[in-house]
Amino acid sequence: MDQHPAPGRRERKKAELRTRISDVATALFLERGFDAVSVSEIAEAADVARPTVFAHFPRKEDLLFDRYPEAEALVVAAVTDRPVGTSAVAALSELMIKLADEGHPLSTIRGRFAAFWRLVESSRALQSRARELLDHLEHAIAAAMEATGVPDARLTAALAVAAYRTVHLESVRRILAGDDEAEVVSDHRTRIGSAFARVEITSSARR
Repeated sequence: MDQHPAPGRRERKKAELRTRISDVATALFLERGFDAVSVSEIAEAADVARPTVFAHFPRKEDLLFDRYPEAEALVVAAVTDRPVGTSAVAALSELMIKLADEGHPLSTIRGRFAAFWRLVESSRALQSRARELLDHLEHAIAAAMEATGVPDARLTAALAVAAYRTVHLESVRRILAGDDEAEVVSDHRTRIGSAFARVEITSSARR
């Protein structure tokens, strides 16, 4: 039996509207800056009521970070659905390398994402929300690890998130500096593998 049935028409329409609102908001943010655009202006441009925007995005910042739920679902699934014999840390490492290789939007280490990161750099509100979402992600990973019997799950999750954040921010810095994209991606995947291997060693040493 299919454990993940296709969404119904109502769910598809809701997802389409959510995407449209986010796309409109992102375009306005990139054009004028995050702080200069109001939710009312976004609602008008998307041809929806202001409460509709908040029904889909409780916070203005989430209009830009609209793919966070997808990111959380991916990392949680990587941990909970990992093959027998594969550690949670290794599963996360494989996912992050896969996303980088695919140029996935959740990896954001391609030149086309430079404008996104410049926008985040320009707003303290966005930077603060990014940190909050990273905290949420860490808690979600820890819960998934605990549910699958990973020893010292909270510490392991914290180390994994810290390792990835360090590697990712350096790659983003290089993208913003105009470094060769192919080199950045190659170095990124190598550093992910190395960083997560160190997390694995540290976690194993505590058992």
